[in-house]
Amino acid sequence: MSAVLPPVPEVVVADDEGPPRLKWRWLRKNPTLVLGAVLLVLVALVAIAAPWLATHDTEDIDPSARLEAPSAEHRFGTDALGRDVYSRALLGGRISLVVGCTVAALATVFGVVLGMVAGFVRRADGPVMRVMDGLMAIPGILLAIALMAVTRASLTTVIVAITVPEIPRVVRLVRSLSLTLREQLFVEAAHAVGTRLPAVLWRHVLPNMLAPLMVQATFVAASAVLIEASLSFLGVGIPAQTPSWGNMMAEGRNVVAVAFHIILYPGILLAVTVLSINMVGDGLRDALDPRLARQL
Repeated sequence: MSAVLPPVPEVVVADDEGPPRLKWRWLRKNPTLVLGAVLLVLVALVAIAAPWLATHDTEDIDPSARLEAPSAEHRFGTDALGRDVYSRALLGGRISLVVGCTVAALATVFGVVLGMVAGFVRRADGPVMRVMDGLMAIPGILLAIALMAVTRASLTTVIVAITVPEIPRVVRLVRSLSLTLREQLFVEAAHAVGTRLPAVLWRHVLPNMLAPLMVQATFVAASAVLIEASLSFLGVGIPAQTPSWGNMMAEGRNVVAVAFHIILYPGILLAVTVLSINMVGDGLRDALDPRLARQL
């Protein structure tokens, strides 16, 4: 008669490394990305809701309320024409975010195309990169001012003038990545089975560039926001009648001794916006770095 062994109790192992724990751990390891994303989302929400958050018409001139200090009626005070600084500052955020996002998207698209051409088409490498080197030899702000000087001031021309100096930065990044990726075995295998070059670039090369391109796009967006404010401050950017942070600070420089608030609040909003975009870029760089990812 054989002995009957008692059933082995089932051992339940707690899944301490489940998805919620991994997500929380990942967030704790990337505080810069989280904080930057929160600030950027808040700035974007305020800009989107600006027409409803504004307390006055941005073009409402009140000579009797010129250069008033912040008060209950005018939270950020008034400018030299009696316009409400709070309402104009909120709407000015729209210009900065539109310029930053649009320039980042355009510079990335053109930079990817030209960079891949330079990296995979050997005959085009020299001409493309010499043009990019020529553009990079001129400071971005000066090149933007030169382009604005021969065009009419508008939001479209400002975006174009800022995009052109930013394209070479993306081209150089994409070219360097292309030179590395074209020697990889999976790219050579795709060529060996007869896959055409456009398909190789779209299916095999571009997906491996997404991480550094995302990081680069955030830095381009931050640079674009600063350049737009600089152009407007110098009087060659967004038309003066359009509320933008650069225009507001330019209008307040002549009365800064008696009404510092005209420059203070747009400057704070500009600094927070650029800081949040740079924090997102730094956080993405750390999170997408394979060497750092293995430490999580």
